[in-house]
Amino acid sequence: MRDEGGGLVHRRAFFKAAGLATIAGAVATTLPYTPAAADPRTAMFPSWVPEIFEPVPDAPEHTPAIVIGSGFGAAVTALRLAQAGVVNTVLERGSRWPNDPWREIFTGDDLPDGRGFWHRTNFTGVTKVPMSFGAFGGVLDVTEYPGIDVWRAAAVGGGSVIFTGAMVAPPRELFDQVFGGLVDFGELERVYYPRVRQMLRLDTMPADIYNSSPFTHSRAWDDQVRAAGYRPVPNDSIFTWDVLRGELAGTSRPSATVARSNLGNSNGAKFDLNQNYLRYAGETGKSRVYPGHRVDSIAQESGGRFVVSVTKLDPTGRTLGTRTLTCDQLFLGAGSVGTSELLVRAQATGALPNLNEHIGAGWGTNGDVVLARGASSLAGHGQGVPSASRIYDDSAVPLTLENWYIPGIPFETGALASLGMVLDPTRARFDYHRSGEVGLTWSAGTQRAVVDAARAVDRRIAEGAGALAEYGALGYDANADFTAHPLGGAVLGKATDAFGRVHGHPGLYVMDGAAIPGSTATVNPSLTITALAERNIEAILRG
Repeated sequence: MRDEGGGLVHRRAFFKAAGLATIAGAVATTLPYTPAAADPRTAMFPSWVPEIFEPVPDAPEHTPAIVIGSGFGAAVTALRLAQAGVVNTVLERGSRWPNDPWREIFTGDDLPDGRGFWHRTNFTGVTKVPMSFGAFGGVLDVTEYPGIDVWRAAAVGGGSVIFTGAMVAPPRELFDQVFGGLVDFGELERVYYPRVRQMLRLDTMPADIYNSSPFTHSRAWDDQVRAAGYRPVPNDSIFTWDVLRGELAGTSRPSATVARSNLGNSNGAKFDLNQNYLRYAGETGKSRVYPGHRVDSIAQESGGRFVVSVTKLDPTGRTLGTRTLTCDQLFLGAGSVGTSELLVRAQATGALPNLNEHIGAGWGTNGDVVLARGASSLAGHGQGVPSASRIYDDSAVPLTLENWYIPGIPFETGALASLGMVLDPTRARFDYHRSGEVGLTWSAGTQRAVVDAARAVDRRIAEGAGALAEYGALGYDANADFTAHPLGGAVLGKATDAFGRVHGHPGLYVMDGAAIPGSTATVNPSLTITALAERNIEAILRG
């Protein structure tokens, strides 16, 4: 801590103040955002992305199996049913977005528009900057509950379109703690995690990508955690590295190398479910996805057949019609919120009268918190999206920090971002209100505890690495006002058996994050959701 002629101490104080000013400037330049009613870009969407405006045929009145949703669990289900000869219909409320190496199919976090958000006029992201848009059927839905905002997908491909691509297996001891021995981690490790890794071509970031300029922040992040005594571990990722190489070489419009991910990658940089499971299912001729089909309710007839009430929408939200579909087997893959809402409403209204007392319970946020700490040197850091690495800390509460980018700020802020996932035992319950709405309440005290645990580790790293800026004074060092990893509501072994068969209603199955008890044990849920879906559908098809 030298102070020779205005040395290190004074320079560090200056840079800390500069860091705060930079973040404050970022907020100031983004507020206020374009009012929804005045946003002229909405009228341009049909010329920018004509594919999503093409007429979608009506789903068939009856199919042997219906899959609600098209995310990780649903896509696995559709493919494995089709391969087993079971004809299935996949119902998805969102659009099926194309990819193109040069067109701007999706909007970006830096200057978003209605393509980004599901029929909303207001949105506040991880940087806490409020924005407004013209209402449109964009790819990210934000459901607001007391105490927490829940981010979830609204697109064919579900969360695979809008996530950051990291697919990580949890520590065995923590997995067993969360699942209580109901699921054999060894079996997942031997059979189902490898199967998913192969299907999704998961791999760690290659050296040439890691050493490129957009990922200077990843290298700086790793240097800091090493200086603080941690060992960064490479993350498996769903990104297609050759597409990123094309961005760097100028043969594709930049996307994953310039802070675009949360609202989709126009050039297909993410190897999302439209490029694998859903595509392979369609190629069998026994599975078909129907975009713009919002499921409003489910029921079961006395003879055992399931009834699915559907509203057909165009991308602007205009209702094109309402219908009732039927099936012999019904697979719920609408995500934790969507699946839980359908089940809780069906139980309350008597449409599924035999559901048990565990419906709606066991919900959690996976302990999500976004963090920012100062860099250790003045340098450009880039905005490459794929997460290169992570660290694990169990000095107090078990948690993981993953290297991340800062969405929504397309210029240097002197900050290094992390996505934290804290092992949090708190659980909430979905309830049915007389208005017909399904909701939950999340504890503010829980969020404070999650933030405190993650912030303590991040500050320890910043101090050990000599970070030049602090963001706590502005409240930008930690944000847990939202979750992008909602889990639970129809938990395995409680609302269902150990393989997702819903108690009380044979032929009804939960295949998504609703089946997971609120946490995937300090890591991103996508790999475990997909592996469990592979495990469960295999058991279901065996009979």
